[in-house]
Amino acid sequence: MRAAILPGVAPDLVNGLPWAGSSDAFTLHELTPALLIGSLVLLVSVAAVRLSLKSGLPSLLIYLGIGLAIGEAGPFLQIRFDSNELTQVLGYAALILILSEGGLSTRWDGIRRSVGPAAVLSTVGVIVSVAVVALAARFVLHLDWNSALLVGAILSSTDAAAVFSVLRRVPLPRRITGMLEAESGFNDAPVVILVTALAARSANPADAEGWFTLALKAVAELGAGAAIGLAVGWAGGQFMRRAASGSSGLFSIGVVALTVLAYAAAASVHASGFIACYLAALVLGNLKLPHGPAVLGLSTALGWLAQIGLFVLLGLLASPSKMGSQILPAIVIGLVLLLFARPLSVLVSVSPFRLGWRDQVFLSWAGLRGAVPVVLATVPLTVGARNVSWIFELVFVLVVIFTLVQAPTLPWVAGRLGIVEDYRSLDLAVEATPLEELQAELMQVTVGPASKLHGVEVFELRLPEGANVTLVVRGGKGFVPGNNTVLRRGDQLLIVSTAEVRTLAEKRVRSVSQQGRLAGWRDQAPRVRVRGGRLRDAGARLREVGSSRREGGSGKK
Repeated sequence: MRAAILPGVAPDLVNGLPWAGSSDAFTLHELTPALLIGSLVLLVSVAAVRLSLKSGLPSLLIYLGIGLAIGEAGPFLQIRFDSNELTQVLGYAALILILSEGGLSTRWDGIRRSVGPAAVLSTVGVIVSVAVVALAARFVLHLDWNSALLVGAILSSTDAAAVFSVLRRVPLPRRITGMLEAESGFNDAPVVILVTALAARSANPADAEGWFTLALKAVAELGAGAAIGLAVGWAGGQFMRRAASGSSGLFSIGVVALTVLAYAAAASVHASGFIACYLAALVLGNLKLPHGPAVLGLSTALGWLAQIGLFVLLGLLASPSKMGSQILPAIVIGLVLLLFARPLSVLVSVSPFRLGWRDQVFLSWAGLRGAVPVVLATVPLTVGARNVSWIFELVFVLVVIFTLVQAPTLPWVAGRLGIVEDYRSLDLAVEATPLEELQAELMQVTVGPASKLHGVEVFELRLPEGANVTLVVRGGKGFVPGNNTVLRRGDQLLIVSTAEVRTLAEKRVRSVSQQGRLAGWRDQAPRVRVRGGRLRDAGARLREVGSSRREGGSGKK
């Protein structure tokens, strides 16, 4: 968090906390009920993940519901919490951990081709979305221009955590998931800068800077933040590689600390801390550092903890009594956002990259809003912006309503658009020192209903040397396959490979899944001379032979 984001708030907040040396210090007597409530909330939240998977709803709604239930107006505990400042500070801290987890768990190979369109969508797309929503807020809700722009800016940030909590069981093309991952990592930074500037303009119109000056500052902050994040990630990775110890837990703490350091270093020089944090984590996550599974495990756990704490906190802060008057405005603005602003921003941003219309439609529908807009809705309240006391409830209601509308339908929309793949691979984070010492990796493959892996024998996968199918799970029972084991729909395969051939092995399995057992022969097989002296592609001949073979192959290559 940059000093400019919360001018004068951080010092006052620290001085006002109970543990800052006042007579109202937090006591050991008060610690016990705090731990009791906190642990019970975490246990309920962990159990709620199963409900989330079964219902198709993002877990964020369940966590918000828990916060409302134990809040001042809820049926349980009735905890009173009304500090916008503390919510914002803890919210920013949680977002740092969430961005850190996102960067550390993102594979560069998966998002490399999506970085360009995602970067444009996170900048140009944000501007388009803000403009469209602001127009609607200005003329439909009769707001002044600055308040209308503020609403548009707050609602312009997407939440990948909400999207992927719904789509974990839906195998989407990597071009789509990569773009959503990259967009969510990139767009927080420019949105925070824009919301902060508009909130400051509303609080002190006389001291407001010109739009051109603000644009230059935003570009400078994003550029400096990106440079700092990349530098901290690379230099920190080299340091951790040399300082690696035998303790995977201690090493993991050091890697996560580097991502927090990147944020703090950028914020200290008034650069964008969020972009620095995400890029540092992205670099660290792709340097193939020691103890990779442990690092990923710790960052994932911290990310979950941050999400649970953040959503429960936002639920505590919300006032149900004030939400009724915001339902109609939230529906109006949400429809404009969903049906006009998001599709137009996607169209303008990704069309130059020749993305298909089906992908564009899905990206438009998948622009879920989550924790970030709700946290940013506290910024105008903490800086004293005028006539925006209603903005938190508006954003809160909009996020809840449209998450209920969009989230359950995302798998259906993906299926109707025909972008669901019948092949899916997952990286498995296994804490196993022998695997690290051997530089081995695990990959899980699911044979989908229309996958051409069905009927293929294991040897026909022609995996590169250093990769092998070690286990097949069929009908809930696992067995070790042989070379002539025939794969069937619904099978789950566990593939072990060396780190060097992991990408090649995945590419090979994907190719067979899409094209069948003869995939790649056209490029790999030599050209042979046939009757009449003509040169002919051996792969074409093999395809003719293959069409007459029985399902499952003859057992010969």
